[in-house]
Amino acid sequence: MPAADPDAALKRNAIAEVKKIYAELAAMPIERSCTLRTECCQFRLTGKAPHLTRGEALIAARALRATGRKAQPSRADGACPMLDPFTSRCLIYENRPFGCRTHFCAAAGGPYARKDVVHLIHRLQEIDERLGGDGAANPIEDAVAGALQACQ
Repeated sequence: MPAADPDAALKRNAIAEVKKIYAELAAMPIERSCTLRTECCQFRLTGKAPHLTRGEALIAARALRATGRKAQPSRADGACPMLDPFTSRCLIYENRPFGCRTHFCAAAGGPYARKDVVHLIHRLQEIDERLGGDGAANPIEDAVAGALQACQ
C-alpha cells in the first residue's frame, strides 16, 4: 500500500483555490468566445505555449488522469499534449490552465489585458509558493509531467 501523501491537504486546498480563481475569471465581464478552432493549441506554429503554476499543474494532471491516462501524451507535431490528435479537442478543457483561458487566440477575442487579470496571476503565484515553488510558471509539458510524477 502506498504511503499517505503528507501534503494531501495542502494540495486539496490549492486545487480548490485555483478552481475559485478560474471561476472568478469566467465571471469577469470581458467578452470572449472560444470557437474551439484549436489554433492556439498549435505551439510550434504560434510560438506560444501556456505556462502553469504548480496548482494549475495539479489540476491538469488530475484531469488528464480522469481520462484514463497515466502519462502525458506526446505530440511530435508541436501541438499541445492535451490536444487529442483524433478529435482535435482538449482532453482537459473544463480544467484547462489560466493561460488557455486568457489565451492569445485572435478568433476568440485576443488576449486578456494583463491589467485585468494581474490580481489573479498574483494569487496563482502565491499558491505556487505555498506548494514549494518559486511563484514562476513552467511550460505546460514540464509542469504537467512534474505533477503526474508527484501524484504517483
